[in-house]
Amino acid sequence: MLHISAFKQAAIWLTVIVGLALALPNAFYSRVETHNDAIAQGQVDTTWPSFLPSGLVNLGLDLRGGAHLLAEVQTTDVYATIMDATWPEVRDALAQERDTVGFVTRETSAPDELIVRISEPAGANRALEIVRGLARPITSLTGAGSTDIEVTGNGPLLTIRLSDAEKLAVDDRTMQQSLEIIRRRIDEVGTREPTIQRQGETRILVEVPGVGSAQEVKDIIGTTAQLTFQPVVGRAASATEQAGVGQEVLPSVDQQGVFYVLDTAPVVTGEELVDAQPAFDQNGQPAVNFRFNVTGARKFGDYTLDHIGEPFAIVLDNEVISAPTIQSHIPGGSGIITGNFTVEESTNLAVLLRAGALPAKLNFLEERTIGPQLGQDSIDAGKQAAVVGSALVVIFMLVTYGLFGLFANIALMINMGLIFGGLSLLGATLTLPGIAGIVLTVGMAVDANVLVFERIREELRTDKGPARAIELGYERALSAIVDSNVTTLITAGILFYMGSGPVRGFAVTLGLGIITSIFTAIFVTRSLIVIWFAWRRPKTIEV
Repeated sequence: MLHISAFKQAAIWLTVIVGLALALPNAFYSRVETHNDAIAQGQVDTTWPSFLPSGLVNLGLDLRGGAHLLAEVQTTDVYATIMDATWPEVRDALAQERDTVGFVTRETSAPDELIVRISEPAGANRALEIVRGLARPITSLTGAGSTDIEVTGNGPLLTIRLSDAEKLAVDDRTMQQSLEIIRRRIDEVGTREPTIQRQGETRILVEVPGVGSAQEVKDIIGTTAQLTFQPVVGRAASATEQAGVGQEVLPSVDQQGVFYVLDTAPVVTGEELVDAQPAFDQNGQPAVNFRFNVTGARKFGDYTLDHIGEPFAIVLDNEVISAPTIQSHIPGGSGIITGNFTVEESTNLAVLLRAGALPAKLNFLEERTIGPQLGQDSIDAGKQAAVVGSALVVIFMLVTYGLFGLFANIALMINMGLIFGGLSLLGATLTLPGIAGIVLTVGMAVDANVLVFERIREELRTDKGPARAIELGYERALSAIVDSNVTTLITAGILFYMGSGPVRGFAVTLGLGIITSIFTAIFVTRSLIVIWFAWRRPKTIEV
């Protein structure tokens, strides 16, 4: 008997209602975008009801316009910085054996090496032993078991080079740091859905919708983040609490409602921080190791000697990212930040500490600005294609299948809404190829209904009753529907996994459209037919 249980009917139409509710904000794009911007700025906004969903389908660069940049990170700059920071450490270590090695001077060298000359050649072996003792083990997975430097000797000359494993680790840290800084800089402007991702070994792709020019993005990226280490005076009840002279109130970045009163004069700044790496303390708990240059080391050492047991704040862009307590005197410019960290939190903190400024120069290989007019033309063309395609499909289904074609067309409209609801829920970005995927889905969405209706026609020719014919039509067409759509879904999955950019945009809308079209063809259309059949009780039907 042609029947769907009340529970299944409720589940089907609840899914439809939720999907259409998620898609609804896209029909009122300007109101919802104004609402979201107001909420982001902490303002009260009534342009969109708060109880309704407010997620929008993000428009890609080709639809919204904006800037496209491809930058290459000059990682060799970091090698030179590390060698410059290593020189005082080597000099101080050798100075303790001056009677054996004599005076120590630095020679001209390549960016990734440090050449040191000692005045007493007879002490070369001792000098090698001392400098090799400065090597640190590499904690990254790719360099496990290796050390960060390699030291060789040639008479009175000592050559200190970064090991290959350390170079790989430095390159990876530099790319992570650059990505984090660029993301913080662009997010600070409030840009919606920028694309910031690593390409290859040393390149970063930046796509920012809605900006006027590529130069504007370059200026944003070039802004230096402000990283400081400041004394903690106390805690404040709120951000509006009045601070004393030479003090300021700043919020904690990860503790909601926590505010610190800080001395505005920093102990050291991020410009004096050489490196920060995730590590483990003496108890095996996640922590962060950091290292300053010579100037920063001296200032930080003096401060920690005089303020043992007192907290100090690590401030990034006017937010306190950590406020550890000084446990002991920290000479030499190296220290460890402990706390209730997870491994992930200590890794993120290390990245934030290194995110005070871009670690290396960016060489922009590609710069493109896509005007919003071009994007609007693409949207209009996509809308026109979708309208024309939908109109032809609707007319075809009505002419060919009559009332049943009308049910299929209603399901098709619901299917389109569910696609946009799914895109809003996933936070996916709609691109021009994505629109092509939606247009293709319009044709494919009725394919399952065509299979079902043709099977119903065949069953009617065998003199079966209308209810039985409809029931058998759905049962016997199901395997063909599933087979055809699953193979297409597999293809969409391969396109998404193997492709990038526009190809992925096409794969997302195609795959989502296949899932929603199967749902609307098998469940929604059948539910409509069952409701109609229960209401009219026809003795005969025409398909």
